[in-house]
Amino acid sequence: MAENLGHYSLKELHEILKEFKVAEQNCIFKPLTAGYINDTFLVSHDEHPSYILQRINHNIFEDIEGLMTNIDRALKGLKAVDYKQIKLIPANSGKTYASLPSGYWRIMTFISDSTTHNTTIAPDIAFEAGRIIGKFHVLLNDAKLNQFVDTIPKFHDLELRKMQFLAAKAKTSKERRGAAKNAIAFTLKMLAKLESLAQTDLPVRICHNDTKLNNILFSKSTKKALCLIDLDTIMKGYFYYDVGDAVRTIVNTAPEDEQDHSKITFQKKLFETFIEGIAMHGAFLSKEEIMALPSGVILMPFLHGIRALTDYLNNNIYYKVSYENQNLDRCLSLFDFTKKALENLDYMKKIVESSLPPLK
Repeated sequence: MAENLGHYSLKELHEILKEFKVAEQNCIFKPLTAGYINDTFLVSHDEHPSYILQRINHNIFEDIEGLMTNIDRALKGLKAVDYKQIKLIPANSGKTYASLPSGYWRIMTFISDSTTHNTTIAPDIAFEAGRIIGKFHVLLNDAKLNQFVDTIPKFHDLELRKMQFLAAKAKTSKERRGAAKNAIAFTLKMLAKLESLAQTDLPVRICHNDTKLNNILFSKSTKKALCLIDLDTIMKGYFYYDVGDAVRTIVNTAPEDEQDHSKITFQKKLFETFIEGIAMHGAFLSKEEIMALPSGVILMPFLHGIRALTDYLNNNIYYKVSYENQNLDRCLSLFDFTKKALENLDYMKKIVESSLPPLK
């Protein structure tokens, strides 16, 4: 079993579990490999999943205390009949995490009868994704912004990502620059266009900031969305961040690193049902926020694409990759979807403005 646990032995994981207020006898650890950043394990007792154990990547999240305070504050507000609450299990120290020689660890409750989807062709899944993202924002609408730190400063800042890209392009190897020449050309061409789409004169909200479809838990039995997971990027932002991130993984039925770009789609029916899911919460967005949503659908895949390209040029130091050119494939796929979103800009404006009621 130890060989399936990555860098950790079974004994090490049991020792880590002892740092928390959980019963650790007869535990089974199963690595969960979908995430790019943290080391994650499903902890089961007598074959029944009980907890999610994670080692937080402190090379990316430098302010562990601030990050965990953000999550703790948000989770206390994210509780409703139609929103399943995740709970943090306290460490023996009383903190929401344990600081150990192997790193910073936390444990959260596991939501039973739950599943995730990387992509979908089902309108009801798209609708539920919109509904749960809208619910997340309604529940945190009154959160005090000054109580939340930026876990990754300027996470969705286009100017910062541009500077990082240019620095990586300047110092990368000739081989990588050559392999990425088409992606580099597209980036340089699109930066000026996309800078004009970036909106900052909007209400600041507490956002999830990473609302790709597989960060939403769904009920296996009812197919209803339960809650959002992967909460490290909960911090201040704009609503169009969360909509743009979700749409790029919902209306596109291909995986993020799809190499056959003919499979990358913009499914209008899925977009419409996603927006309908948001609309069921009534008027909670300003007119300006609603009008900014199509720009977010274009901007967010480009931002993810430029980050993947930058990481490729930097020799894959940020995202976990399963093969050498995976970041480049992600980048090219994301850029192709960016093009398709741009082609649908007028259509998206029509749908959001006709479907979402603005605050008076």
